[in-house]
Amino acid sequence: MDSLEPARRALVPGQLVRAKIVSHQPWGLFVDIVGREGVGASVDLIAQFSAAFPGRQIYQLFLPIGTEIYAVVQQVRDWYPSERGIRQGGIRLSIRPEDLDSFSWPCDFCEQPTTLSPGGDGLSLAVLTTDGPEGYTVTSHRKCLADRIRPEDAGQRARALWIGKPLPSNSPPE
Repeated sequence: MDSLEPARRALVPGQLVRAKIVSHQPWGLFVDIVGREGVGASVDLIAQFSAAFPGRQIYQLFLPIGTEIYAVVQQVRDWYPSERGIRQGGIRLSIRPEDLDSFSWPCDFCEQPTTLSPGGDGLSLAVLTTDGPEGYTVTSHRKCLADRIRPEDAGQRARALWIGKPLPSNSPPE
């Protein structure tokens, strides 16, 4: 595990962050997430805006290096190609205005959009292994996850439906 892993794993799709532009790439921007410097993050401007800004118009969005922007975490990815032994991955961010207001992403179970912004119906599941540092996130509707937990495990099914939400008023205190 490297020293950046806890900072990377603390980021969740749908989370609003501040990012500082550190370099321009042909497809978009490399950024540092403010407060988590050194965690690899990028904004793929071509993927997000090429339809709205055709041709060279897209380069209007390449703000100066050092500029701080708001962004929302779109994906958290880590992978380690064994053939080179080089760590790859990082955080993909979105700066699309509609994503900053309310971020949705397809559920990895049913393929329908789920809202990952605060108050939404989505969950981000960290997929980790004991065999190495690889990991990635799975996006799910609360109900899609609950429906895949064994029926006899009612407590875990209930947690999938209620994690991060206020408990119903008729729930006993813990």
